[in-house]
Amino acid sequence: MTALSDLVRPDRYPRSSRYDPAWLLDLDMGPNPLWLLEDLAQDLDLRPGMRILDLGSGKGATSVFLAREFGVRVVAADLWTAPEEAAVVFADAGVSHEVEAVRAEAHALPFEEESFDAIVSVDAFEYFGTADSYLPYLVRFLRPGGQLGMATPAMKREIRELGVIPPHIKVVVGWEAIAWHTAEWWRFQWEITELVDVTSARLQKDAWRDWLLWARAGAAHQPDGGRMNGPVIDMLTADGGELLSFALVTARKN
Repeated sequence: MTALSDLVRPDRYPRSSRYDPAWLLDLDMGPNPLWLLEDLAQDLDLRPGMRILDLGSGKGATSVFLAREFGVRVVAADLWTAPEEAAVVFADAGVSHEVEAVRAEAHALPFEEESFDAIVSVDAFEYFGTADSYLPYLVRFLRPGGQLGMATPAMKREIRELGVIPPHIKVVVGWEAIAWHTAEWWRFQWEITELVDVTSARLQKDAWRDWLLWARAGAAHQPDGGRMNGPVIDMLTADGGELLSFALVTARKN
C-alpha cells in the first residue's frame, strides 16, 4: 500500500473511491473534501435538478462530485480560485453544463435571494461563517425549506473551555484554531436564530485519522508536499484524536 492508495476506501466512502486520488490532491485546498461531502450528504436530501451553491468551492472537486453523484446544478463560488481555472476542471470532468464557476466573497454574494435549493460548504466555513450575523445573511439565499450543510474543522472541546490553544495545534494554525468549534457549538449558533431547524450536528467518525491519511498522501504526492504537510502530520499525530475532528452540520430553512 502507498499513501496515495490509502485514499481509496470503498468500504467507507464508496462514491469518493471512484475518483482518482492524484486528481483530488492536485486540486487540494483543504483535507479530504470528498470524504467529508459524501458523509455530509447522508444528512441532506439532494435530488436531481436542484440548484446548489457550493460555497468556498476551491478548485472544484466538490462541485464535480455534487453534479456527478446527485444530478444537481451547481454554482461553484470561491474567492481565491479564478472562474476560468475552475471551468477547465469542470470541462475535463464533463460537467460544464451542470456547473457554473463564480468568483465571490462569502459576505457579498452576487445572487438573488431565495435562489438556491441548498447551500453546501466543505473545508471553508471556518473562514467566514463563525460570526453571529452570518447565518441570517446566508439563509436569505435559500428558498423556503431549503437546506444548508457544511463540514468544517472542529474541536471536541471549545478553546474557551480549555482556556488556551493547545501547543501542538497553536504551532501549526495559531489563532485560527479559535474558529474550530464543537458540533454542539454550531447547533446552538444556528438554532438560536430560529431561522433554521438543525437536522444534524455531529463529529465525523475518526475524522482525525482521515485527515492524517490525507496529509500523508499530500506529503508523498505533492511538490514540496513534505514541507507543506509535515507540520499538519505532526499536529495530528500529537493529538491522537483527543481534540481534533470535523463537524458536519445540516439544517433546513424555516
